[in-house]
Amino acid sequence: MRGAIVTTVVGLTSLVLATVYAQAPPREALADLPGVHLSYSDTGGTGPAVVFVHAATGSRRVWEYQVPAFTAAGYRVIAYDRRGFGRSSVDAAGPQPGTGADDLLGLVNHLKLDRFHLVGTAAGGIVSLDFAVSFPQRLRSLVVANSIGGGQDAHYLEMGRRLRPPQFNALPPDVRELGPSYRAANPAGTARWLELEKVSRPEDTPPPVQTFRNRLTFSLLESISVPTFLLTGDADLYTPPAVLRLFTARIKGSESLIVPEVGHSTYWEQPDVFNQKVLEFIRKH
Repeated sequence: MRGAIVTTVVGLTSLVLATVYAQAPPREALADLPGVHLSYSDTGGTGPAVVFVHAATGSRRVWEYQVPAFTAAGYRVIAYDRRGFGRSSVDAAGPQPGTGADDLLGLVNHLKLDRFHLVGTAAGGIVSLDFAVSFPQRLRSLVVANSIGGGQDAHYLEMGRRLRPPQFNALPPDVRELGPSYRAANPAGTARWLELEKVSRPEDTPPPVQTFRNRLTFSLLESISVPTFLLTGDADLYTPPAVLRLFTARIKGSESLIVPEVGHSTYWEQPDVFNQKVLEFIRKH
């Protein structure tokens, strides 16, 4: 197998008490890009930039535990609504559906960022991997959390069908994406996550579908040379530890973390652990 597997298990309690930082709100603006008016927030400052890419359940608002923590650590924090989510709006006069990687490139060019740290979760992790393959020279580091990775290998697609049969998508989003320990111990946090998921796009509409620059395969992932950190929860129904290990083995030199009692949303279910471990990683790069 290729790559370095560095799997760490962190002892946790299931009740989350996230650290709160008092700060001025980040600046909010729109970037007019081909086919989309992309809504983003930017804390500004002179520190290295960290760009956050959200899942298919949510918008840039889901990073409410991360933005203040990373800002307090000295970073310039940028979060944005992917095309079709949140306050971003499609421009029908431009190319549709566009690719997530090209939208991200347009945003960082708009902000005149050179090299930056990229953090993506779930579907945002697929966008991030596609970006890392396409534009590695723009990245200081890559963090992919709780993501199926978009792999198109036949054996991997078959594994996905075994893990997530047709009935799976009929489950409520919180059952699919929040671990049972979190839902049991934190009803208020579950309600807040559902609130942010509900307002992320028009009611009763499926997540928008974007294309990718690359057909993501495990052999293609072997070309990634950007320092990479992969993490998941041991109760993630999309990306259980066995799936994470497939990606860790293929991305050379990658590090990995499995967080106990966590489902598909580590950033939300255990934000202090997520923030600490991701900050430790990006500080090295």
